[in-house]
Amino acid sequence: MPSLLALEFPPISHAVEWPIIFGGDWLGVNKVVLLMWLSVIIVFAFFLVASRRQQLVPVGVQNIAESTVDFIRNGIILQTMGEDGLFYTPFLLMLFSFIFVCNIWEVIPIAQMPVNARIALPMFMALLVYFMYHIVGIKRQGVGGYLKSSLIPPGVPKPILPLLMFIELITLLITRPLSLCVRLFANMFAGHLLLITFAIISATLFAVQWQIVILPFSGFLLIALTGFEVLVAFLQAFIFTILAAVYLGSSMHPEH
Repeated sequence: MPSLLALEFPPISHAVEWPIIFGGDWLGVNKVVLLMWLSVIIVFAFFLVASRRQQLVPVGVQNIAESTVDFIRNGIILQTMGEDGLFYTPFLLMLFSFIFVCNIWEVIPIAQMPVNARIALPMFMALLVYFMYHIVGIKRQGVGGYLKSSLIPPGVPKPILPLLMFIELITLLITRPLSLCVRLFANMFAGHLLLITFAIISATLFAVQWQIVILPFSGFLLIALTGFEVLVAFLQAFIFTILAAVYLGSSMHPEH
């Protein structure tokens, strides 16, 4: 029976770095890329199936799809953007659904890798939202009006106005997209490492002495952590989507 001191654990890189399956260095398709592509297919297939046979009383897939649409419409758009924001329902619906499916791979057997635990995809989506709220703001208010409403808070004393304008500029150009990207990536990456670390330790201790895993209720804790990560996957999709709606809404409706 091996001793605990002789145990060796794989480095963190083994949990987040995946070998290239095909495409070479130019395309670099690995497990994460395949899961991202599969997420796109799942989201579009889900809403396609839900919309093919629409019934007056929704059941099954249609019921889930309509509940998701109502959640985005009533729980996010109308609360942050008003009725003018209903135009962006398809974008925010797809954004929420795609992020959730990418996140939920974390608890799916065999896959066990949230796509957003790699920073490339959160960065792309954050930049997409970044360009969208700038374009919407300029289109709605013009360049001058957009900059004025974004950088000059109403009712601010003139002596501290330059400082606040500088802070608002940094927030508008850097903090918003950076926080969107890092929040999603960091939460999914941390949860992924937590689950993997606990699973590896439990499996290793089981190999040494199986009673060790049972006595401290490790199995129950692993199930609880998995359920918690499902909640985190939903919350991170919701937070990213509602912040995107808030930023778009602020570009559409300048403060007075």
